[in-house]
Amino acid sequence: MAGARIFFRSLDAAIFLFSRVSDIPPESLVLPVISTNDRLTLGCELWDGTIIRGQNEISHPTRGTTELINKDSFSTPALPSKIKRVFYMSSEGKNLLHEVFPSPNATVLEQLNNVDCIVYAMGSLFTSICPSLVLLGIGEIISSRSCLKVLLLNGTPDRETHGFSASCFVTAITDALNRTYGDPCNRLQNPPSQYINTILVPRNSSIPVDIDRLTAQGIFDVIVVDSLRDPKVGIIYDPKSLIRALADLIDRYIKSRVKGVIDAR
Repeated sequence: MAGARIFFRSLDAAIFLFSRVSDIPPESLVLPVISTNDRLTLGCELWDGTIIRGQNEISHPTRGTTELINKDSFSTPALPSKIKRVFYMSSEGKNLLHEVFPSPNATVLEQLNNVDCIVYAMGSLFTSICPSLVLLGIGEIISSRSCLKVLLLNGTPDRETHGFSASCFVTAITDALNRTYGDPCNRLQNPPSQYINTILVPRNSSIPVDIDRLTAQGIFDVIVVDSLRDPKVGIIYDPKSLIRALADLIDRYIKSRVKGVIDAR
């Protein structure tokens, strides 16, 4: 895919080609949240003021350039301080003075305006999920939508979320979409419930689900889904159960919306 991007000089074209070669279903649409040929680096700021440059250094640091990256969730010690925020840096950047503000892909914004359900997937919270949320315009659109907004809670903590409960995940996503700790001119002040209204939790998850705190955040719909144990990453969702839970949620939402239209008449 990297070669295709260099050849076509377009990330969108490279993703399109990779989708076809990988036989991704044609009804699936894969979009880069940033569509640019500029070289960018992900950075994060910890609560103790430390700045870490590079996705791997945040989530799976190595001791040298020749060491293979080990993505086993149990292999990497926790960060010295919790992550305050993630942001983009110029490729040569070392500190906050090198922060840049790339524009989101216009097609992503268009799709967010029309979907029936927004899902925050499982994965590395600060290096896989939040980088797509901190871009200008993303928080504005998601908060304005009245559709389903579902968080798939991880089943096992990792280096980025050591000591987190379910409400901590919600807070991190809310802060990213509100750009709470970024440029004051770009901040939003939306409550968590405008970004997330349902949480799916894998059964036997080792991440505490603090219902009282979630309720205080305005999130009342918490659904437990059957899970499996993966020897490398711990508890994961049972795929069929997850698909069924999401399908049931969307079906319930569509029926309630239709009923609302009928009642209004």
